[in-house]
Amino acid sequence: MPPMATSASVLTLPRLSISPTMPARASPTTTMTRRTRPLRAACAYTLQEGQSRRSHRLPCGLDLEVIAQQPPSPPPTPGRSERPPLVFVHGSFHAAWCWAERWLPFFSHAGFPCFALSLRAQQGESSIPSDTVAGTLETHTGDIADFIRKEVPVPPILIGHSFGGLIVQQYISCLQGSEPFHPKLSGAVLVCSVPPSGNSGLVWRYLLTKPIAAIKVTLSLAAKAYANSLPLCKETFFSSQMDDELVLRYQNLMKESSKLPLFDLRKLNASLPVPSATDGTLEILVMGASNDFIVDAEGLSETARFYNVQPVCVKGVAHDMMLDCSWEKGAAIILSWLDKLAPRSA
Repeated sequence: MPPMATSASVLTLPRLSISPTMPARASPTTTMTRRTRPLRAACAYTLQEGQSRRSHRLPCGLDLEVIAQQPPSPPPTPGRSERPPLVFVHGSFHAAWCWAERWLPFFSHAGFPCFALSLRAQQGESSIPSDTVAGTLETHTGDIADFIRKEVPVPPILIGHSFGGLIVQQYISCLQGSEPFHPKLSGAVLVCSVPPSGNSGLVWRYLLTKPIAAIKVTLSLAAKAYANSLPLCKETFFSSQMDDELVLRYQNLMKESSKLPLFDLRKLNASLPVPSATDGTLEILVMGASNDFIVDAEGLSETARFYNVQPVCVKGVAHDMMLDCSWEKGAAIILSWLDKLAPRSA
């Protein structure tokens, strides 16, 4: 299984921001302020039946795109406790649309209210600072906390992918202190997540063990060559069996998502590793993919050890597990895990 996640190597690959993610478009109705401007994607994401799009206004004046999908009526079976909301957090090069494709319909039909956010500085319909300053772990977790506090009435489960998983880890660490700003969670799922120490170890392992693959992934992610090469895009994010037309569609969306970095890498490196999580009461699922070209097996193990849980490696899927041709495999594992969570009183 190939290793490598991009981004944070201060020494060699300082611009490797490798977490797949892709956004939608910028809203023509986004409120303009002195400090913000909307992004307008050439490739807008069309919502599916049952999905809605709205903006969440942050205290700083920026808007975050939210794609939501509620469970169909009738409500859950009588006598069964209500399902907790799921809040999805994307990684680099993606936005809320990457969850809306497959997993929002899947989990909403299983009875879970679903919300996918487009983080600031990524191209969805979220606005970005006019000075195009990238975000930090603290700003992204603060934005998520603001959304949950104001719009999610019960403790949700956070689901983060790639660098979005690192953001979820930072959120979890905030729960261990006395920060009332971060609402409590019912659980967390880390999908092909960058480990708590960042991606430096991933980068170096790749360079030392698979130099040719390291060059490929560096070109694909750091130099954004994936945006102009269909084979490279497929190799980086998807399984070899993935239909080329579908890869092309996602490639076009990702291309529009990568105009700005998700993180200021210097600030990111300075803030790592993620603070230790001392409270073991939060249920956490750590998932990886056997064909992941970005996060290797050791990266998956590091994250699992950090939370003292057993990792789950999903066979036959690639890094973009929620979009891959076998996307049902990861979704089914998460659903089974959710079904086993102890019901929480309101």
